[in-house]
Amino acid sequence: MSSVSVPRGSVSVLDRVEGDLFLAEEATVRAKDSEKVQVLGAVQYEGDCTFECSLTAASVRGKRGDLTVEGDLAAEKSVRIHDGGLGVKGSLSAKEVEIDRWVSVGKDLTVERIEVGGKIRVGGNTKATEVDVGGSFEAEGNVEAEKIEAGGSAKIEGATTGSSINVGGTFHGRGKVQVERIDVGGTFAAESEVAVGELHVGGTVRVAGGEVRGKVNVGGSFESSKPLTFDSIDVGGKVTLAGGGKGRKIDVGGTLDVEGSLNFIDIDVGGTVKIAGDGQGDTIDVGGRIEVEKNLTLTGKLDVGGTAEAGEILRAKSVSVGGSLRGRRIEAEDSVRVGGRIETEEGVKAARVEIGHRGRISGPVVAKEVLLRERAEADDIYADSLTMEERSKARNVYARNAYLERGCRIAGELVYTEELRKEEDVTFGKEPRKTDRLPSPPI
Repeated sequence: MSSVSVPRGSVSVLDRVEGDLFLAEEATVRAKDSEKVQVLGAVQYEGDCTFECSLTAASVRGKRGDLTVEGDLAAEKSVRIHDGGLGVKGSLSAKEVEIDRWVSVGKDLTVERIEVGGKIRVGGNTKATEVDVGGSFEAEGNVEAEKIEAGGSAKIEGATTGSSINVGGTFHGRGKVQVERIDVGGTFAAESEVAVGELHVGGTVRVAGGEVRGKVNVGGSFESSKPLTFDSIDVGGKVTLAGGGKGRKIDVGGTLDVEGSLNFIDIDVGGTVKIAGDGQGDTIDVGGRIEVEKNLTLTGKLDVGGTAEAGEILRAKSVSVGGSLRGRRIEAEDSVRVGGRIETEEGVKAARVEIGHRGRISGPVVAKEVLLRERAEADDIYADSLTMEERSKARNVYARNAYLERGCRIAGELVYTEELRKEEDVTFGKEPRKTDRLPSPPI
């Protein structure tokens, strides 16, 4: 097998090299009869060199300079460049590519593994087992890679398919992102829908709906512009689901804003929750405020530190609100406990209803047991058992048993079937009346 050498600064016209091809600094190679030079052995160069054609070789080795290929580059084995870069105007294919500085491919990139210290740019589609770049990775077409690692950023204009993505800074995907696990230190943005196993991001996330089958863990904010299906979302700051969603668990340190309906199992939010549709799930625990534009239906508890409001019907196993509770109608299988105010149009119905000190209930109350704390007020009460603490007030009372502490006032009538106990200084708008049967409650 004969090898060929091209001296420094010279131009050589070649067709087929049976052995190795050696290029000195600033050497140029042109194709003889076709647009391609075929090297059966290895291409070795030093300094900046250029192929004004396509190149096929067993392998490519270079150092201290950039290699430019104005056509396609196909290496049977590997391409390794020390202290230099690689520019291919056509397509690049090889088993392994190791470049210290940068790689630019005008068309498609097909490799098993590519490792670049600085930057990778691909003008067409990318197909690889592993992409590892110290700086940035930019692809104009689709990317199909089992593993993508970028120390800085990754920007993919087409679809992204693979097993894992690990980016230190930012990831931006314009096409569909279909990856099992994603780890990004800064920002993750997907302009099309996602089909992701797990998503872990230190800063912010923006997606256009889709599905996350595993855990979403985000340090800052998470936003989906279209409907999202998820398992669990754990976000330190704010979650926005512009198209609504369906999932198992949401845990947010700040606020949850849903522009649509939401199906869930558990919601735990430190600040505020707003659902511009229906909310349906098991439990909700909110430190501040929750507002649901339509119906809120829970099989478990609603626990709110501040205020809770439903535009239509609120149903839950139990309700505990520190401040105020509002809804067209409120129903609980067990208890409704509110510190401040309960405001309804049709009424509140539960096994037990309790309003706090100086609290106020607007609308009828229907319960087995009703407790008005000291100086609390209520409208009409329908109960098996009613306790009104000192100086509390009600408009009308219909109860089997009633106990009124000192200074209580009934503005209208009090009708009971079994027992009325009252302390001193209790006033009635009408004389209390005992009957065999109470009127039917409104709800």
